[in-house]
Amino acid sequence: MKQTFSRVVVKGGVLSPAELKQILEIAEGAGLDTISFGSRQDILFIKEDGAFSIDPQYKFQIISPDQEGAENIVSSYVSSDIFPNTPWLTGDRYLYILEQFRMQSELKINITDPRQRLVPLFTGHLNFIASEHEDYWYLFVRLPEWESNQMFPALVYSWDLAKVAVAIEDILQEEPETVDFLFDLVNDAVDLNNRTVDKPLEVPFYPFPYYEGINRVGSDSYWMGLYWRNNRYYTDFLKALCDLCSDCRIGKISITPWKSLIIKGIAESYKLEFEKLLGKYGINVRHSMLELNWHLPVNNKSAIKLKKYLVSYFDKHDISTYGLTFGITDYTRKAYYFTSIIIEKNEPPMKLEGLKIRSTYNLLHAKNFDPNTQEYLVYVQEVDKTDLPELLIELSKIYFEQLGNEKTLPEKPVKAKELVSKEAYQCRECLTVYDSNYGDLTQGIPAETPFENLPENYHCPLCEAPKSSFAKKKFVKQAE
Repeated sequence: MKQTFSRVVVKGGVLSPAELKQILEIAEGAGLDTISFGSRQDILFIKEDGAFSIDPQYKFQIISPDQEGAENIVSSYVSSDIFPNTPWLTGDRYLYILEQFRMQSELKINITDPRQRLVPLFTGHLNFIASEHEDYWYLFVRLPEWESNQMFPALVYSWDLAKVAVAIEDILQEEPETVDFLFDLVNDAVDLNNRTVDKPLEVPFYPFPYYEGINRVGSDSYWMGLYWRNNRYYTDFLKALCDLCSDCRIGKISITPWKSLIIKGIAESYKLEFEKLLGKYGINVRHSMLELNWHLPVNNKSAIKLKKYLVSYFDKHDISTYGLTFGITDYTRKAYYFTSIIIEKNEPPMKLEGLKIRSTYNLLHAKNFDPNTQEYLVYVQEVDKTDLPELLIELSKIYFEQLGNEKTLPEKPVKAKELVSKEAYQCRECLTVYDSNYGDLTQGIPAETPFENLPENYHCPLCEAPKSSFAKKKFVKQAE
């Protein structure tokens, strides 16, 4: 799908208040009063008509909608010092490492801590993941044409990360097919301080963190998370926030992959000033976890509408989703998922794109409900939107039942044995299904009326195709 927004590259998802304020002023100069955040910790300029121009003289790298070949580096700097972390990997260490990356990469690069849960580990082409050895990193490679991640057969030294990334990008033209071949080419190209991999990477399981509000860390410091459900952040508020950060001697602001902001290092003496600013602009920082644990495509109105529908259902029925994360996506074979549960919208049938037909969805879940397994299992396929709430509730119950016993879960999809097939009649024109169990009240057809007994003038309730346009089809659905 063609991109409809411009991206501002924010290396590692971290920038100073002054830099953010400059970006906000660029946005306002282009006629925008809001900005958005992307899943790779970048800043997005979105305008419905797409008509705005930006002076190329600015120091920031701004990627236009029709430009390809530039990717933002993702890092878990945002999690350091406030969520569980590898002891040697401090916030300052991230900043020193990010400073090495001087050239813009065409590959997606992740620099992450396996002990945090906020930033995904394996969504890049090059995934540097901290090891237990100070200043050494695992590297999991998934080049654009590769089907899965492969582990680089050595630990990479902190100060070699940028050199390795540049070398791999230069080597792409040789189209390496295995990580061993890539390893040999990299070592021929640059001198490295590698270390032997003495144990496989272990990624401990942590529930998904609550990342909003003003929260204490340590004895005299706070961090603040800001989330807006529509991912449209007003520039006037953000500029005031930047000024306050500067006044309070806060040097960095972080963007999360969940399209929110986190500000760390708020001294206790300044906490009230931040609370007053939030109150002045009427900013809510008390969203439930049901709101926060979703990942949606940027500027996708149908996905936002579906999320609201599902969250409202969960809230009404007091459903807990603590520790789970959800993603909504259109069907794609090149997806890089990083949530526990995926709601995958199916593509419309060929040659029917212009017709109004009901969408169907697939539900997938990560093995053990842990996205870091990089393995997704199909739960159900081609279900209606109205079936999703109960199916998601069932998945959440399965998650809580297996919590703490992940290693004992079966390799196959949890519900595979509980799927049954059923025959019904489907309109060939728009795919509307006639189910005899329910009849068709719009045409006075009572429940339990077999399709054969429908009057000859029966027509599709959606596209008005005649009865002859319906064909018998076998559907897979859940057992009652």
